[in-house]
Amino acid sequence: MNVDVAQAEFDVVAGWTADAVDELGADHAVPAACRGSGSPSALDWLSAGLGLARGRRLLDCGAGTGGPAAYARARTAAVPLLAEPMLGACRAARRMFAQPTVVAPGGPRPLRDRSIDTAWSLGVLSTTPDRDGLLAELHRVLRPGAPLGLMVLVRVVDQLTEQPVDNHFPTGPQLDRSLSHAGFVVEARCDLTGLPSAPAEWERRADLVEEVVARDHRGDPRWIAAEESAASIGRLLGDGQIEGRLLQARRA
Repeated sequence: MNVDVAQAEFDVVAGWTADAVDELGADHAVPAACRGSGSPSALDWLSAGLGLARGRRLLDCGAGTGGPAAYARARTAAVPLLAEPMLGACRAARRMFAQPTVVAPGGPRPLRDRSIDTAWSLGVLSTTPDRDGLLAELHRVLRPGAPLGLMVLVRVVDQLTEQPVDNHFPTGPQLDRSLSHAGFVVEARCDLTGLPSAPAEWERRADLVEEVVARDHRGDPRWIAAEESAASIGRLLGDGQIEGRLLQARRA
């Protein structure tokens, strides 16, 4: 069976995650849906820097199963809109969080020009081959002067010892050039390693969801492909070949 790794990881497993949350309880949803895209400390750093507050619209571009947007809504009363290319992830986000979600294969293309107050995109620039195109779309839909938050896995060595499928890690200078070319000015940066780890209970709930998914689907080639991809990224992070970076930028 040939497995599309991106579809397995971000589409099929998304539905399995929602199934596991149904079994374990709604209090497991946000930790499980944030795994790989944001810890509480990272999301708090971005939320504060972006000025998220009651009623402020937040576009989550490449939202996955919606965990970070749900966290921001609960903490700041911001109003999220999720744009996500994978239909299974959109369905999972709606099941778990009842959030407005649009299936958007080209980033935020269905949205009007200059219609968004604030946006973030977490982990997406590390997985798209068209980094410049995605940033251009974000620039188009944001209002002039609007903030953009990013979480990006950045390559810090000349050559990786392994290359996870469907991942395209920019170097720091490549990322800066793309942002500048798209019309963004970076105002703040933070390394993920400098932030507190997620609380133990948060990690425990996320782990339990993964255990239920593994229990039900361990023999499925799509589960195996998704696990292998996550393990490869984990090794690269552990070896210091890639690093997680947070950025706060502004539409010039």
